[in-house]
Amino acid sequence: MQESVNEERPQKIFTDVREVDITKAIVNEFHSVLIDRAESDVIIIGAGPAGLTAGRELSSMGFKVLIIEQNNYLGGGYWLGGYMMNPVTVREPAQKIWDELGIPYKKVANGLYLTPGPHAVSKLIAAACDAGVKFLNLTKFDDLVLKNGRVAGVVVNWMPVSALPRNITCVDPIALESKMVIDSSGHDSVAVKRLVDRKLVEWKGMNPMWVDEGEEYVVEKTGEVFPGLVVAGMSVTETYGLARMGPTFGSMLFSGKKAAEVTAAKIKELER
Repeated sequence: MQESVNEERPQKIFTDVREVDITKAIVNEFHSVLIDRAESDVIIIGAGPAGLTAGRELSSMGFKVLIIEQNNYLGGGYWLGGYMMNPVTVREPAQKIWDELGIPYKKVANGLYLTPGPHAVSKLIAAACDAGVKFLNLTKFDDLVLKNGRVAGVVVNWMPVSALPRNITCVDPIALESKMVIDSSGHDSVAVKRLVDRKLVEWKGMNPMWVDEGEEYVVEKTGEVFPGLVVAGMSVTETYGLARMGPTFGSMLFSGKKAAEVTAAKIKELER
């Protein structure tokens, strides 16, 4: 039934704003970020714990950082600890990173710490944003920009484009340039695999689970795999054929920190 024109309206709470003003604000802000970060110091593929940590560290150092994420949400697998249960764990000394971010946690065994995944993720996302990281989510990695024998950026498209049948769509991607790229895309290792396809890098795939060895080696092997491309997080595990570590996240956080250190050093080398 149509509302009576004489029915009393609710008490006014919100300021009057036109619908078109909301649209313009969203469009203008999105495009200002895209224009500003189309050329960045660092582009990070994947907004999981390793990518977010690397982004926060690099942005805190003063670098211009863009993270692209194919999902509409940030955080990757860090929302869940395993088996669709959301408590997440880290092993000592990774709880010190939780201390940095102000994440409350409890000690559940010798050297083992636990917190709700949503709390850990939300704090890490907020810290990355506060540091100045910008994001393009629902953005899918398509290819690399390769110039003079080194990675110089990424080629991206809208994520929904990939869900359309090829015979009815032809939507060209766009290129974003950067001094360095970090592949923290997890098991997909999307940037590394593009180089593998061109026989420029080897890729081994993940080995069976062994938490202790998996976590140690993923941090040790974090680094540049091809000029201009650094791997972090589970991309390291997949690239080098390391043991999986399952639902514990300390090595992801430490790998992100190391990826930032390596990337910063490489940029300084380029600028000499």
